[in-house]
Amino acid sequence: MMAKFGAYFITSSNFVLSDAAESIVNVIASSFAFFSIYLASLPRDENHPYGHGKVEFFSVFIEGSLIGIAGIIIIAKSVHSLFYPEQIHDLLTGALIIGSTGAINGALGYYMIRKGKELRSMTLDADGHHLIADMVTSAGLVAGLLLIHFTAILWLDSALSILVAGYLIYSSYKLVRRSVAGLMDEADTEVVNQVIKVLSDKRREAWIDVHNLRAQKYGHELHIDCHLTLPNYFDLNKVHTEVSLVDKLINANVGVKTELFIHADPCLPDCCHYCSMRDCPIRSEAQTETIEWTMEMVVRNKKHFE
Repeated sequence: MMAKFGAYFITSSNFVLSDAAESIVNVIASSFAFFSIYLASLPRDENHPYGHGKVEFFSVFIEGSLIGIAGIIIIAKSVHSLFYPEQIHDLLTGALIIGSTGAINGALGYYMIRKGKELRSMTLDADGHHLIADMVTSAGLVAGLLLIHFTAILWLDSALSILVAGYLIYSSYKLVRRSVAGLMDEADTEVVNQVIKVLSDKRREAWIDVHNLRAQKYGHELHIDCHLTLPNYFDLNKVHTEVSLVDKLINANVGVKTELFIHADPCLPDCCHYCSMRDCPIRSEAQTETIEWTMEMVVRNKKHFE
């Protein structure tokens, strides 16, 4: 941030100021993200029975909002400068400084995205993408400064600033949209499909069907509740064993620490035509089909024959 503002004072370029203003957002947002990651890592307590992971969505919302505010301020400043232009100078020096900061932010951004995916941290991932966006705008900034230097078309400074601000506002929208989706418990289809694939690939014959499956993310933890249809002649110990196997299977293969709440349903005669349970003492008809477990099938709040 200090390097970019130094470049602005050297060049007096609104184009450079647009990048410097975004750096203020980087510092504020990263400070809040640091606190959010600390808070999300705290264990659950009486006041937060599901943990503190939701704060990550709020952190991303703050970061996205700040980026949008920076974009609006840059547009206002640039429009003013279109009508009241200021003298700019030392553009090559400014381009060198901005290019260096962009390279550093890009390297840090790629590292944070990789760690964010590894640790399942939305905050790290969002901050990494923000830094990648900063690298892209810095690259465009360097190209623009060189263009202004060699063409001497001064109004390009403000015009290019407005384009950069538009990109910032678009990035702001994507981050805010993502955070609101998390706060509203919008389904993460990628995670749900991964869970369904694991259950389908490792499916046991006693697992007649899975339905009413719902998943919620709380920071780096996943919470799933679903209904599992089992043979109605299983005793409580056998039911508990099958439910525990589902829990272990998800935690071992999905790659996310998952807490499961599984409601066991007894099978009905109408389940027989798709039940693969061998030597079933109560079967009313032979198995005639195998129903594939898909997103559409397992999220419904009804058994597969209904």
